[in-house]
Amino acid sequence: MYALLFRLVLSRFDPEFAHHAAMLVIRILGVPPFSWIARALTRPDDAHRVEALGLVFPTPFGVAAGFDKNAVGVRGLSALGFGHVEIGTVTALAQPGNPRPRLFRLIPDRAVINRMGFNNDGAAAAKPRLERLRRRRPSAVIGVNIGKSRVVAVEDAVADYVASAELLAPLADYLAINVSSPNTPGLRGLQTVETLAPLLRAVKTAAGTTPLLVKIAPDLPDDEVEAIARLAVAEGLDGLIATNTTISRDGLQTDPAVVAAAGEGGLSGVPLRERSLAVLRIVRACVPAEFCVISVGGIETGADARVRLEAGATLVQGYTGFLYRGPLWARQITRSLRRAD
Repeated sequence: MYALLFRLVLSRFDPEFAHHAAMLVIRILGVPPFSWIARALTRPDDAHRVEALGLVFPTPFGVAAGFDKNAVGVRGLSALGFGHVEIGTVTALAQPGNPRPRLFRLIPDRAVINRMGFNNDGAAAAKPRLERLRRRRPSAVIGVNIGKSRVVAVEDAVADYVASAELLAPLADYLAINVSSPNTPGLRGLQTVETLAPLLRAVKTAAGTTPLLVKIAPDLPDDEVEAIARLAVAEGLDGLIATNTTISRDGLQTDPAVVAAAGEGGLSGVPLRERSLAVLRIVRACVPAEFCVISVGGIETGADARVRLEAGATLVQGYTGFLYRGPLWARQITRSLRRAD
């Protein structure tokens, strides 16, 4: 039913408009009695609870950063059956992001290109929303993904990340450092070990007891992936998220003219599946068994999620699949995992 609705109706809307419309519905689903109905349809099996980062996740499947940038849809996403919601990316300073259009569907590839540019209301606006969520306590674990403010020079990035961490870490179940988005100039340069190490140390100090993870790009060479994984362990981080979106356009089925018209930005969805899985395997081989590895990129089906878990992922995340699978996506994933047990 949803596939038909998407093909005939939703695909005709501007992608960013459609996303905002979907978020409005998700917010409504977070309010009783709608949340009660949603939970009755989507409640995951207790057998799939995962203990990681000192937390209990109702299911290993969660929503990746980028879907709920401003911490407004957590209760609705929790009601839809996601085990965790990673909000953001949040920056210390509010910012509008890149000019529109900045979000593009590649339907033949079941993929999306985005160059949103960390559009968000800023850490100060996210704080009271997280405080309210703490009081109401949704079933989903809440992660907070932080990034560099666009107007802040790369050489001043550490202080910028620390400002967000000091404000939001006490309200987060875990904190994720985003140094891998392709849509903020200079950001990916922070992934080099020499520049990443002092950033991790400073944010870890600011985060206090809140579990800390770092999110990396799929476009790094294998040896750099290994180096960052080892650095994260050496610096006492609690986990690593692999991966962000890719700047690669290899192997796409979409008309090349359509891809060229979309322009620059990060590609997410099914085309990222193989590289994200490869990076997961590299990371898992470099870190201790207890180190949390969250796999994201190209996960759309229960089979995709199962492959990642069997390859060593502690948890899995998705985003683009929501567009192509619809509001019962989390239920589809978790029920598929249950059938495979």
